[in-house]
Amino acid sequence: MAERPDRTEVTPVAFLERSAGLVPEHTAVVHGERRHTYATLAARANRLASALRGRGLEHHDRVAVLCPNSPAILEAHYGVPAAGGVLVPINIRLHAREVADIVAASRPRLVLVDRELREGLSETDLDGIEVVEVHDSGAEDDPYERFLAEGSPEPVESWLADEEEPLSINYTSGTTGQPKGAVVTHRGAYLMALGLALECGLKGESTYLWTLPMFHCNGWCFPWAVTAVAATHVCLRKVEPGRIWELFEAERVTHFCGAPTVHIGIVNDPAAHRLEQAVNVPTGGAPPTPTLLARMEELNLHPRHLYGLTECYGPHTSCTWDPAWDDLEDDEQARIAARQGQAFLAGERVRIVDDDMADVPRDAETLGEVVLRGNTVMSGYHEAPEETEEAFRGGWFHTGDLAVWHPDGHIELRDRAKDIVISGGENVSTIEVEQVLSRHPAVLEVAVVATPDERWGERPKAFVELRSGEEAGEDELIEFAGQHLARFKRPAAVEFGELPRTSTGKIQKHVLRERERSDQTPHQDRAIST
Repeated sequence: MAERPDRTEVTPVAFLERSAGLVPEHTAVVHGERRHTYATLAARANRLASALRGRGLEHHDRVAVLCPNSPAILEAHYGVPAAGGVLVPINIRLHAREVADIVAASRPRLVLVDRELREGLSETDLDGIEVVEVHDSGAEDDPYERFLAEGSPEPVESWLADEEEPLSINYTSGTTGQPKGAVVTHRGAYLMALGLALECGLKGESTYLWTLPMFHCNGWCFPWAVTAVAATHVCLRKVEPGRIWELFEAERVTHFCGAPTVHIGIVNDPAAHRLEQAVNVPTGGAPPTPTLLARMEELNLHPRHLYGLTECYGPHTSCTWDPAWDDLEDDEQARIAARQGQAFLAGERVRIVDDDMADVPRDAETLGEVVLRGNTVMSGYHEAPEETEEAFRGGWFHTGDLAVWHPDGHIELRDRAKDIVISGGENVSTIEVEQVLSRHPAVLEVAVVATPDERWGERPKAFVELRSGEEAGEDELIEFAGQHLARFKRPAAVEFGELPRTSTGKIQKHVLRERERSDQTPHQDRAIST
């Protein structure tokens, strides 16, 4: 059959080819002293694709990346799918055992790993897996640069036959503690990138600072959105507030993203001052407090509250500003801005439903579960049909998050899924932490809930019943957890005593959560000091 002129398979890989053709000399990437034009970025991505095929990459083979926000992971967002592979970005904060679990689940053909993170592969079975180390130097003797030199700067022939083919697999611990890979498609990423560019006001003269990890939900699809409009990426290996303020000025940054914990560090840094240029700041993770939102506005940092999950490519909703709110008092404006809003352009309207999948009243009081659907919901969990079916029951993706529905159609989260702690924008499964602590010989039973934290928004706290005649201290159990879990998943505190139970013996975690909230200064009152 002849090719149809009215149909091409969409992919965000095409954004780089377009921008490199239209503005080849425009600055695409800034990384320290290095600056790459769009022509250079395209050539490097093409070399990566060509080199991967030269090493035997086949259609839909996985390529894992364990890197901070450096040019290598940005290039992988183009070179890997261009080669016909599937990108697997791995959280650099994970424990080596957790990295090993993801590699075992995804079975990549090759792993790109930053030199400083090589220890993260120490527990991974690398039999049959090629490893390319990234020194992030740009020098000719950098193993990654030598790898790129094997490839051609010309585009490889596309193997994409269907835009709904997998582009990336993003792993999340979810509520079970086991890694689950949310499958991102070429079509979904393409639509999300275009939606982000429109929603967040990205333009060719924009400069995007990479404070949000690119390993997290593909950087919310901003690696593709920024390139779609031929804006400039400013890479940043580590979130350091002082350095961020330097880059705000030196690079005239117009956009950056992050969880509230990132913004708290930025606005409280000694270098904080009102910027000349307005900065658009999409923010997600734990809901930002009205106090934080107000302080950001004072500095000419204009937050836009987003809500989403790994299973929906990062953000799915946005609190789009209604001009009718301009006349409200500042406190009321900040309170409204902390809502989660409604769906992006690429998704259907978000619903809040009861246990029977019926919409709850739009009264800003009745709690229900947030359910989503649309072109930017994952196609499913990688090789996990039962988990996918459960998540998609009733034809909607079930988030497990509780919210109310306002009369104006906006949603507002009231509680996260009961077994998840949101710490610094990262999901921590309380079940996973419980499973680790329960392996300690002195522990009889354990329950983990969220406790408010000034810096991270939330941290896990463990409530432990010890075995009769056994002893263990708080520091001992935290250290034990640290042998098996990433730092951000370790309990911030351990409290010993009898656990509250139902008449049938089930632990009442809601009692522990309520106790923590009543015993702690409310997060919104202590999240920031100005």
